Amino acid sequence: MKKILIIGKRGFIGNYLYRYLKKSFHLKKISFKDLKKFENKLNNFDFIINSSINKNYILKKYNEKFDNDYKISKFIDNQKTIYCFISTRKVYPSKANLKEKSKLSPKSHYSKNKLITEEKIKKKLKKNFLILRVSNIIGDTEISKRIHHTFIDVFQKNINKGIVFDNERVFKDFLSIDKFCQILKEIIRKKLTGIYNISIGQKVYLNDLIGWLNKFNNKKYKIKKNTNLKKESFYLNNRRLMSKIKIQNSLNELRIFCLKYSKKKFS
Repeated sequence: MKKILIIGKRGFIGNYLYRYLKKSFHLKKISFKDLKKFENKLNNFDFIINSSINKNYILKKYNEKFDNDYKISKFIDNQKTIYCFISTRKVYPSKANLKEKSKLSPKSHYSKNKLITEEKIKKKLKKNFLILRVSNIIGDTEISKRIHHTFIDVFQKNINKGIVFDNERVFKDFLSIDKFCQILKEIIRKKLTGIYNISIGQKVYLNDLIGWLNKFNNKKYKIKKNTNLKKESFYLNNRRLMSKIKIQNSLNELRIFCLKYSKKKFS
């Protein structure tokens, strides 16, 4: 049975991955602050996945002391352990059908830092790396500590205020946390390495998504025009990964997940 280490005890992705993967693999989960105590054991694992992040890594210009992922990678010195780096779709511009070899155009400190870390990890680990450029993930974030707020956090904040914004025909790429965990499971089973987009791979219109998430909300709310709307539509091409793991990944699955989320939240 493969041995998997998840670093980041309170993170959204780390919590869900641990609960999902422990049924199939030998799992260990530690906090990043405990890394020093554990560094001599990192080479005993087949996969290491980090879900921890330093707040300064999100908000400030790159500094190696804020880079948790590169710090972890420096303790790996064998040909067995694969390091999984969770990168972001924000390394790309806003555009449809973005492939792994598409032009990169990070705008924020966060996305620029992710791209810098990608390059440092590739150089350090040679071929034993897995870089996942992940689209927006939908799931219940209330069970975890949140530093980096996502679409679902913004949606929940607005709903609590009784507001739903009209996002016109803007589309983005979304993935349920359940599907993300399923994809990671198959990636680990096949011991994939390299760079992959993780996404639904098609247009998801924001107004449709909000409608699914808000389906069972019986409280009164106002629909407002989004005056701060940035018409930055995008979706990632996921064919390279899906051809290797061969699992179903559909818009209808996402819709069903969102409806279940809504029923749980508003019932």
